[in-house]
This record gives sequence, C-alpha cells and structure tokens, in this order.
Amino acid sequence: MKVMRPLIFALAMAGAFFYFTTWRSNSQSGGLHPSSWLSRSAQVEITEAAPNEALDGEEQNNISVYKRNIPAVVNVTSRAMAFDFFYGLVPQEGQGSGFVIDKEGHILTNYHVIADARQVEVTMHNRKKYKATVIGTDPPHDLAVIQIKAPDLVSAVLGDSRNLQVGQKVYAIGNPFGLAGTMTRGIVSSIRPVREPNGAMIDDAIQTDAAINPGNSGGPLMNWHGEVIGINTMILSSVGQNAGIGFAIPINTAKAVLNDLMTLGRVRRPALGVRTIAISPELADEIGLPVDFGLLIIQVTPGGSADQAGLRAGTERAYLGNTAIMLGGDLIVAIDDQKVEDEQDLSQMMNNHRAGDTIKLTIYRNKKKMDVSVSLSEARQQV
Repeated sequence: MKVMRPLIFALAMAGAFFYFTTWRSNSQSGGLHPSSWLSRSAQVEITEAAPNEALDGEEQNNISVYKRNIPAVVNVTSRAMAFDFFYGLVPQEGQGSGFVIDKEGHILTNYHVIADARQVEVTMHNRKKYKATVIGTDPPHDLAVIQIKAPDLVSAVLGDSRNLQVGQKVYAIGNPFGLAGTMTRGIVSSIRPVREPNGAMIDDAIQTDAAINPGNSGGPLMNWHGEVIGINTMILSSVGQNAGIGFAIPINTAKAVLNDLMTLGRVRRPALGVRTIAISPELADEIGLPVDFGLLIIQVTPGGSADQAGLRAGTERAYLGNTAIMLGGDLIVAIDDQKVEDEQDLSQMMNNHRAGDTIKLTIYRNKKKMDVSVSLSEARQQV
C-alpha cells in the first residue's frame, strides 16, 4: 500500500495538469486545434520601406550603361550540320552574343559562335529576328564579323583597352539564349596571356570576375563609361558555369583587324620571315653577345620581308641541348623602339600590324647596334 500511494498521487497530479492546461482550454474553443494555442493580435504591424527611395550615383550609372547599350547587344544563333555515328546528317545549333558596331549592321562576335555555320540568325533586344551573313572570320583571334539588314540600329561605342588597370570596374552585357538581355558587374582581375580551347593564344587577355556564362560569348565587356573594352570569350570552370574567372579579348585586338575582316573577309596577317631563338643571360654570356636579351636570327626565309631588308641568319653550327642552331646572325632587341625579349613579344607586336606595314627593327650585328626598316609581307598561312 505504501508503494501504491506515490504512484496514485503522481497520476492524479498529471491528470490535473492536463485538464487545466490542455483539455479544458481546447474544449472551450470548440476542439483541439493547435492554432488556438497561439494568441491573436488585434492589429498586424509590418515595416515598409520608404516610398520612392532615391538611387545612389553608382546605381544610376549601372542603369544608364545598361539602357544605353542593350539595344546594340544581340543574340546570335548558328546552325550547322554534323555526322552522327551512322554517318547521317544531324543538325546542330550554337548560341552566343554579339554587338552592333555600325549603322550598316555589322556585328562583332566570337568565331567559335558561328564556326562552320550554314545559317546564322540574330535576335535583337526587342525580339525581332534577322538572317545574318558571315562577312569575315579570324580564327586565331577568335573573332568574326557578321551583318544584318535592319532599320534604326544602335551601335556600341568601341573604347581603348590599353592601360587597363587591375581593379577597375567593368560590365559584362549579353543576350544569352534570346533572353531580353543581361548585365553583370565586376572588376578587372588580371591582364595576362591565355590559351583558348582551340589552341589560339590571346595576348593581354582581360580576366574579370564579372559573371560570364555560356551564351554570353561574343558579348561586350564595358568600362565604367559604357565603352567596349573587350569581347567576352571564355570562362575557367570545372562545371561549365561561371566560377568568377572569365576572359575577354581586348577590343584593340579586334579594332586592329576590323578593316581587313569587313573588306577582305580575312586578316592580312604579317610575316617577318625569320626563325629565332630567345636569348637568356646565360646563353648570351656563353656565346659572347653584346646584350643579354633579344631574339637571335637562326634562319631567314628566302625572298621574305627580313631577307629583302638585308637581315642575316647565323652561319656557325652549334647545339643548344640536342637542338642544332646557327650562331652569328643578327640579334633583334626592339621593334619600333619597344623591347623584344622572347617570341611572345614578337607575336604580340606582329598582331598590332598588318601586311604592308613598315616597322623599325633595332638589331645588333657583330656587336654593332643598328636600325633596319622592314616592310612586312603577308603570311602564306593563317596560323
């Protein structure tokens, strides 16, 4: 009996607690409804933003750049034919962006957007569609110009990509997948050479953290003033989407070849007509050169630009590792007073010229420094 008393007392206390806290209150409200456990406020109070909040200066500039340039940005759709496993023709479609560069309807975009296309279609920001004609292509620079016939075109303003600074603000505008148009903002993260998936090298590529996704290729990268400073071309990502590392072709690279693309349909790429090796301080000391940098000419193409200008190749056979080279040739140290240290410098300077241009080479010949004028011929092969 002594054991049962505490148990009976505990059950009585639990029953009383349940009666007064749960069953009774719910019975009075007409049922066991969890919502009735909560108290109801006589008036709901919410916090609202102030009406007509003014935009700050940065927001106003963002909006201004977008409104001013979105009419010039287009979606580019290309259609090509490919063979399937059974050698049957299968249609393929590609998407990208581009931007109008003049009132005649010329549009600048990436070559990979329209490569091998049999049909190209352009969708404007107002959803109007036009058939486009491929005017010129430059695969080594991943550039292409197409043209449409349309009224009242708005063209983008081409800026200057020289002297870009890491940290300056940029906008990436695109018209991916025929959407109404998108804009993302970021900064210039770096300026460096980058090799594209097709093997093409972009000198001084503009790296940015502005979001660039598939479909934005060929669209403009703009500075704070809304001027085009680059053409968005690729992203570095393991998942195929933006990961904060995108690259753009400098607009000056495009401006240098636009005239050729629009008039000839190709680029008259210049050729110096020499084969060279880069000189290091160790190699310069070993073979007794007057300076410890530059490009040593080991072969001159007969009848080429360098040959006609009187440049000389080496005549003394030597070995650089297991590679046979010719020593004693002219040493190129500058082009148009710009220092040349390796083949990349030479390639970049050649990209700034067209066939027919005359350049000034500063060379050392038998330890004598001299300047030579060279008229650039056209490369026989586009590489």
